[in-house]
Amino acid sequence: MAPSRQAVSLSASGASIELECLYHSTQGRWAYAYNKDTYHLRIRSKKNNVDRVFALTGDKYDWEQHHQELSMRKVATDSFFDYWEAEIFPEFKRFSYGFRLETDQETVWMLESGFFTDGLPEPAGGYYEMPYLHEADLLLVPEWAKSAVFYQIMPDRFANGDPANDPEGTLEWGAPPTHDSYFGGDLQGMIDHLDYIAELGVTALYLTPIFQAPSNHKYDTVDYGTIDASFGDLDKLKQLVDLAHSKGLKVVLDAVFNHTSSEFAPFKDVLEHGADSKYAGWFHVHDYPVQVLDGKANYDTFGFFSGMPKLNTAHPEARDYLLEITKFWLKEVHIDGWRLDVANEVDHVFWRDFRKAVKEINPEAFIIGEVWSDSLSWLQGDQFDSVMNYPFSDRLLKFFGTDEEIDPGTFAAQIYGLLMRYPRQANEVLFNLLASHDTPRVLNRLGGDKGRLKLAVTFLFTFTGTPCIFYGDEIGLTGGDDPDCRKCMIWEEDRQDRELLRFYQSLIALRKEHEVLRTGQFRFLRSDPGSRALVYERWNEHTRFTVWMNNSAEPLTLTQSLSGGAWQDAFSGEPVEQDGEKIRLTLEPLEYRILYSGQASGET
Repeated sequence: MAPSRQAVSLSASGASIELECLYHSTQGRWAYAYNKDTYHLRIRSKKNNVDRVFALTGDKYDWEQHHQELSMRKVATDSFFDYWEAEIFPEFKRFSYGFRLETDQETVWMLESGFFTDGLPEPAGGYYEMPYLHEADLLLVPEWAKSAVFYQIMPDRFANGDPANDPEGTLEWGAPPTHDSYFGGDLQGMIDHLDYIAELGVTALYLTPIFQAPSNHKYDTVDYGTIDASFGDLDKLKQLVDLAHSKGLKVVLDAVFNHTSSEFAPFKDVLEHGADSKYAGWFHVHDYPVQVLDGKANYDTFGFFSGMPKLNTAHPEARDYLLEITKFWLKEVHIDGWRLDVANEVDHVFWRDFRKAVKEINPEAFIIGEVWSDSLSWLQGDQFDSVMNYPFSDRLLKFFGTDEEIDPGTFAAQIYGLLMRYPRQANEVLFNLLASHDTPRVLNRLGGDKGRLKLAVTFLFTFTGTPCIFYGDEIGLTGGDDPDCRKCMIWEEDRQDRELLRFYQSLIALRKEHEVLRTGQFRFLRSDPGSRALVYERWNEHTRFTVWMNNSAEPLTLTQSLSGGAWQDAFSGEPVEQDGEKIRLTLEPLEYRILYSGQASGET
């Protein structure tokens, strides 16, 4: 006999479980395939309103013989909601499902057809469905990216290896930068310092644009098929990539497909021939003749820069041209991926075509989009592998900043909120950074305080995602907004902060030694609103790490219960004194400790 059941009206239920806060969707981050055998379900409830959640799953064609009940784990809590997650291993690559939510006083069933309080409907009635787990629909990210540590380089500012190709007006190395200044950095300079990069411990390079362009930053491309002469040539790029590969370093280039330079040949043709130009459809021209009057262009641009006309990537010939360029550099130089400038202003159809073109040549090529906000629509498996995670850096630098804008409770809620934006495999390769060519230097954003810098960098390297260092941050390079953040790299060792460099090296080495710091799960253990203390954990089936931080100007003594056997300092290997499962640590102002229990799994 079917159990009795009663659908619950949100407005009239009077239930202690607040139904209007419950949420689940069969789309995106709420229900997704993690890999070809595993499916993740998430559900949201009001913060501290539900004690237990269970996923009820079964095969709709034979529920009686093929159903199970799985306890869901609370994986995150933000300012308003708890988030619960379960892993499903569907026997027949399909399943129907619902949820049971409990407190000590109440039980509610949640199905696609509604809420029920008096029992569960028959399997045929109103369940959510995952019709079939298709491997072709997965967000498959490059495996190497999960373990990568990136190093971002602006070629003109890193090292001048060949003064013979210096552009006219090149300034003395290390002079104060302006928006228009050149310093002669080039591909040879990178080649000359690859040993330094490798010794730092990073495993991948991200180069800002290197193609022919009139500016020092090269985000205004004139010729996508030619290396800018001030940087070198095709053979020099091949030499750099081959040598980097021999040292275990991947190389990712920057592509600017949203806009070009006004010196781009097709745009110059439009300037000359107007509507009769065969390239007229490559751009968003409002009327003719093409012109700039009183500083305002009559064509779409990047921002309001008339020298950067926006491409119409929906135009078939423009699209084909850009895709051929994409494939050329993958085939000719064997680069390992693309970072895509102003990616959110290019149409999704183009990016789907772009991904197909890239992955057909190299399925392990890494595609990183520049999107500064919620990026879920680009991370569905059909466009990007990753995005530049500026929301992460903003929250991190505010928490560790000098003005103490947010407390640990707020910070934890914000970080959990970011983690719940995306499927887990996307979180594992989000491009996490503290600074870039578009922001002030990290040391400046932290008030010049090296103790605060170390806390932020420690969090970066012990958090989920793919960390990136902006060249020079590791030796204490400073700088405010552009162009000051684009200073020349300092190569004289007596002017470098060598202690800071060793700190970066030690954290990178720790991350490489322990797989759990790259792909393990994450949770906060202590983030009290009234304190400046933070304790969080990374774990997998073999290993647990806990990171303890005192983000204050006063000493703090912290006591935390930790299961898992004997604990030791992750750097020194020294045992940590324990009282049963309790560990008590005193941290000096802006001090951190990393503790470890388990076994190292080595570098992948």
